[in-house]
Amino acid sequence: MVLTEMNTSAPHPRFFALIPCAGNGSRAGTTGPKQYERVAGQPMVWHTLSAFAGVRRIARTLVVVAQSDGFFERNPSTSALVVNCGGTTRAASVTNGLRELRRVGAVDSDWVLVHDAARCLVTPQLIDRLIDACLDDEVGGLLAHPLADTLKIAHDGRVASTLPRNDKWLAQTPQMFRLGMLRQALEGAGEGVTDESSAVESMGLKPKLVEAGALNFKVTYPEDFAMAEAVLGARR
Repeated sequence: MVLTEMNTSAPHPRFFALIPCAGNGSRAGTTGPKQYERVAGQPMVWHTLSAFAGVRRIARTLVVVAQSDGFFERNPSTSALVVNCGGTTRAASVTNGLRELRRVGAVDSDWVLVHDAARCLVTPQLIDRLIDACLDDEVGGLLAHPLADTLKIAHDGRVASTLPRNDKWLAQTPQMFRLGMLRQALEGAGEGVTDESSAVESMGLKPKLVEAGALNFKVTYPEDFAMAEAVLGARR
């Protein structure tokens, strides 16, 4: 697919972080958005934003929240730019966030690192690893973890078949792509895609897999909060 309106050969592209933070966390069993639940003494999203604040190459971090979200107004302790332009899907929130980044000066050749607000165990070192691995890549890439478990396909609650795991990876975030490429990919793929890599793949491109650890998991289910608490506590 031909990429339009982009100059990927710009001499000094910048790095921006985009944190979609508009989800309601329905699987987490919390009374409100899970990204605002306290983990290790702080709202989960604070840990996420702290990791990006620790990466000096990030020019600016933009957080996309729901239209009615008032959390950051009540808790104004972040240097990130917070915008109330969250959509009904992740893809819509990211698309809206890319538009806001353009509004504050980002251009198509700049890199954007999209990261889950609820993936609060990411570290500055992992973010730097992704940047270093993808800085000179024509496509970009994502943090991921090789699948360790046997993978089953289910039908009516029973195993229908088993898939080989030797070439399977668990996609993580951040996922790092040029702003223009990602904008075009999301526009073409629609709102059904669940991560940015899938949208880029739909253009016939092959994002780079950058190995990360199993601890960079997304807090999704109730039991994940205890695991995140333990990891953050051990780091202290």
